[in-house]
Amino acid sequence: MDSSAEQPSPDLPTLERMARMRKLWQWLALLVVSLLFAGALELAALPAALLIGPMLAAIVAGTNGATVRVPRLLFGAAQAIVGCLVAASISADIFPVFYKEWPLFLGVVVATVTASSLLGWLISRWRILPGTTAVWGSSPGAATAMVLMAGAFGADQRLVAFMQYLRVIFVSMTAALVAKMWVDTSDVEIPAIVWFPPIDAQAFAATIGIAVVGGLGGKLCRLPSPFFLGTFIFGTVVHLGLGVEMQLPQWLLAVSYAMVGWSIGLNFTRAILRHAARALPQIIASIVGLIAFCGGLAFMISHLLGIDPLTAYLATSPGGMDSIAIIAAAAQNVDISFVMALQSARFLIVLLIGPSVARLVARSVRQ
Repeated sequence: MDSSAEQPSPDLPTLERMARMRKLWQWLALLVVSLLFAGALELAALPAALLIGPMLAAIVAGTNGATVRVPRLLFGAAQAIVGCLVAASISADIFPVFYKEWPLFLGVVVATVTASSLLGWLISRWRILPGTTAVWGSSPGAATAMVLMAGAFGADQRLVAFMQYLRVIFVSMTAALVAKMWVDTSDVEIPAIVWFPPIDAQAFAATIGIAVVGGLGGKLCRLPSPFFLGTFIFGTVVHLGLGVEMQLPQWLLAVSYAMVGWSIGLNFTRAILRHAARALPQIIASIVGLIAFCGGLAFMISHLLGIDPLTAYLATSPGGMDSIAIIAAAAQNVDISFVMALQSARFLIVLLIGPSVARLVARSVRQ
C-alpha cells in the first residue's frame, strides 16, 4: 500500500498541518469540528445546519491539507437517502391547489427561473465564475439536488454549493425579517429534533429498498447523478403512485448530510476558496437581486389578486422551504396551503427542468 498519502513531503507549507496527521486522526478532527459547526448553526437557527456545518468543517480541513476522502459508495448512499427525502417531501395535497391556480403558479415559476438564469448567465458571461457553475449556483430552490447534479454536468460542485447554501441562508433570514413586520414569531417553538425515533420496520425497510433499487436503476439507466436522480424518480413514483410511506430518521439524515458536506468541502483548495472570496460581492448582489425580484412578484400578486402580502411573499420566496413552512405556520392569516403548493411546485419544476435550462444557458455563454 502506498504510504505517500500518509507521509507528506517535508516541504509542505506549515499551515497544511492535517496532511501530517494519520488518517484516523484526520477523520476524528473532521468529526469534532463538524459537530461544533453544526451545533453552532443549529443554535443560531440557521437552515441546513446539518449539511452546512460538516461542509464548512471539511473546507477548513481541505484547505489545510487533509488527505482523507469520503468513499464513493458512502457518497452514493448519501445521495440516495437525499433522493428519498426529496421524493417523500412531495405531497399529493399540492396538486388540487396547483390545478386551481396553475396559470399563476406557472407564471411565477417561469419568471423566477428566467430571472435566476439571467443572473447566472451574467455571472458566467462576465467570467466571475467558471463555466456553468454560476448557472447551477443561481437555480432558485432544490439546493442540495442542484449541487449533487451540477458535478455530473461538468460544473464546479464546490462553487455551486457555495452559491446555493449562501442563498438558502440569505433567503431564510430575509423571510424571517419580513415576517416580523406582520407577525411575531418570537413565541413560536420550533419542534424539538427527535434523533432516534422508534423505527417503523415497514416504512424504514421501504426507504432502504427504494434507495437501493433507485440507485441501481439510476446507474443502469446512466442518469446524471444516478444515485440521487434514480432514487428520486423511483421514490416519487412509489410514494405518490402506490402510497408507500418512507421513514427517514434524523440520525440517518444527519449522517447522509455529513457525507455530502464532507465530499464537497474536502475538495476545496486555497485557490478555490480565494476565488470564491473574490466573487463574494457579485454572488451576494445576485442573491439580493433574486430576492428583490421575487419580492416584486409578491407585490404584484398581492395587489392584482388581493392575496395577503405575507402569503404572497412567502409563496414566492426563492428557496429555504423548511424555514418558510415554519414562518407560514406561525402566522394566523397566512394561507399555508397556497404557500407550500407554490413552493413545492417551483421545487419540483426546478428539479425537472433545471439541468436542461442550465445546459441551454451554458451553451449561450460559450457562443
